[in-house]
Amino acid sequence: MATKCTSIQKSLGWCQGTPELPGVKRRIYFLAKSFILGYPQLPRDELGRATSAILTGSYTLAADAKWKYIDILPDKSQLTSEAQGELPSQTQLNKLVAVHPGVGAEASAAAAYINNTDNVFIVEDMKGNFRVLGNDKWTTKATVAQDLGQGATGTTSTTINVEATDEVPAPFFVGTLETEDGDIDCSGKAA
Repeated sequence: MATKCTSIQKSLGWCQGTPELPGVKRRIYFLAKSFILGYPQLPRDELGRATSAILTGSYTLAADAKWKYIDILPDKSQLTSEAQGELPSQTQLNKLVAVHPGVGAEASAAAAYINNTDNVFIVEDMKGNFRVLGNDKWTTKATVAQDLGQGATGTTSTTINVEATDEVPAPFFVGTLETEDGDIDCSGKAA
């Protein structure tokens, strides 16, 4: 019996004059996957193809687990995505460069638990959409570099580089983010 392959392609329009605000906001969130018991998922059709980049469902966290935050410099931080692999198994490599201005003891200690832990990172874009790096399928790689600056006019920084494979460019999260400072409604526009 032959498989009936229906198309999931859609037109992709854009109205001239619609603002597309670049960049990310000044706070990112992260949590070790060992504290995540359940993940939101991409919706799929009967053939297993992702039909949207908006995750459905919420994160189920272990008892007393809460998302942690890192304040970053938005002008020096960036979220990108690029295709990787070969047809029919191409995926997206989502990358986040998050620059924190501090280089003190707390920022230095963060390197140890970020470098050696499989985390999920969530970043808010300038339109109020929350984008996810990390999932239950592939390991998230994060590395931390620190720069104490040079001379009287140098700049200090702790830079967190994140690479996470996914099926779509940094999927959208529209659930509730349970942080140590209270819950955040991420439903926004997802646009």
